[in-house]
Amino acid sequence: MTETQIDEVTKVDDVDQGPAEDHDLGRAPGPDGGPRLANVWIYKGRAYDLTDWISKHPGGEFFIGRTKNRDITSIIGSYHKNPERVEKMLEKYALDRDAEVEDIHPKANAPDFLFKEGFDSWRDTPHFRFDDKNDLLHRIKRRLREPELAARIKRMDTIFNIVVISLVLAYFAVQGLRLYNTSWMPLPAFVVAMVVLRSGIAGYGHYAIHRAQKGANKALVSAFDINYVALSFVTADGHALLHHPHTQSEVDIKKNVFTFMMDLPRAFRIPIHTLHKFGHATTGMVIRLLEICKLTRQVGVSDMYGSLRGGLPHFFGAFGLRALLISELAIFIAMGDFWAWLAQFVAVLWFSTFLVVASHDFDVDTHDLPEVETDDWAVDQLEKAYDLKVIGNRYADCFLSAGLSSHRVHHVLPFQRSGFANIATEDVVREEAAAFGVEWLPAKSFVTDRLPKQCRVYLGSRSRPAQEHGWGFFREHFSPAALKTCADYTIKGFTGIGTV
Repeated sequence: MTETQIDEVTKVDDVDQGPAEDHDLGRAPGPDGGPRLANVWIYKGRAYDLTDWISKHPGGEFFIGRTKNRDITSIIGSYHKNPERVEKMLEKYALDRDAEVEDIHPKANAPDFLFKEGFDSWRDTPHFRFDDKNDLLHRIKRRLREPELAARIKRMDTIFNIVVISLVLAYFAVQGLRLYNTSWMPLPAFVVAMVVLRSGIAGYGHYAIHRAQKGANKALVSAFDINYVALSFVTADGHALLHHPHTQSEVDIKKNVFTFMMDLPRAFRIPIHTLHKFGHATTGMVIRLLEICKLTRQVGVSDMYGSLRGGLPHFFGAFGLRALLISELAIFIAMGDFWAWLAQFVAVLWFSTFLVVASHDFDVDTHDLPEVETDDWAVDQLEKAYDLKVIGNRYADCFLSAGLSSHRVHHVLPFQRSGFANIATEDVVREEAAAFGVEWLPAKSFVTDRLPKQCRVYLGSRSRPAQEHGWGFFREHFSPAALKTCADYTIKGFTGIGTV
């Protein structure tokens, strides 16, 4: 992105992103006050200009356009079945020089508030080796090329898609039954069904983010938004391009974006955050999308999508999903059943929020996590992720957990197209991991293990201001600063600020 892009994103997120820290590593200031950056991408310490490759990328324009001024070594190494072939292609875009600090945006072209103070992508992006043909990732990929396994993976992708279609049909049927005759769909059954179905469809959206951003998938990727938690427009970047290649490092923004509620007093946290997300569901995310449209027009569609035609499906999908969510609310109000809608909204929101961060130790301080000393990317991924179970059946849990029942495989093979494909390849990954001394731990229960721990951290702990200033219960909840935080947080929900 250009300095203009960063300035605009900062305005959207109501964060002051000044150039103060950019000078520490020697970047010259640009004309707008931000860092002066070269028009490059970095791979294995070398500079490339991939501008002409944006519209040609088989995986979609978005993934190339969004990674400008970043180190894409881990992205190429992890998301491609044959990164060596990609490396040969890159040579035609080489600038024949080593990377320089001016080539890397200090905040990875993302809003400043997503990173800890003092973070700089040039210094803090982790580096792994991807050229060892005998490392864990290469050994697993060789196994995936076995004809029988390759055929099974393809078959499991098809079955996964069929299940998704069934979930979508059930999703509309359940709401239709509730609206037609409440005795046919009692409130408890309706709420449970909506939690299951929204989580399952969001699970498909999760894998749509990892699929090539081409054709209809550009629109369908917005299914990830159906559980009220995120906005796929920016989640596709933060999840696929920052979280997966750099799990639990300082680049991984996923561990930061769900802690905003920690600024709220603990007794007010559930109602205020719920109201905040209600604001997102009604007006906030629509406003955010309009801001993204404005930003895209200002910086040029070609930088992000190669062409207007390349970007339209992404926008249609995002606005279409938002229209669906708002229409559902309007219909339930018109039919006199608002409280049923609200009950499922609250249940879906909180279940999904905790699920999103349940498969990593994001509730544990980074300094308290064990160090993984390895330059083998796949080993690092396995050590920092674990599988989840909800009812104990991996295929059902794939949807109940929004795609995370075989989560460790997903982190080693982020290019696979479905959760069922990950389950099909789990034996291979586990066998190869054993040769590298990686223990394969049993899946953790979301209900009995992860959820209680998360509730203690996210819901039961004192607010950050209370911890920093040593406030007691009364001052934490009723001081002018605390009440102002609650009011600001609520307003930001309806204006689309301060969220993914």
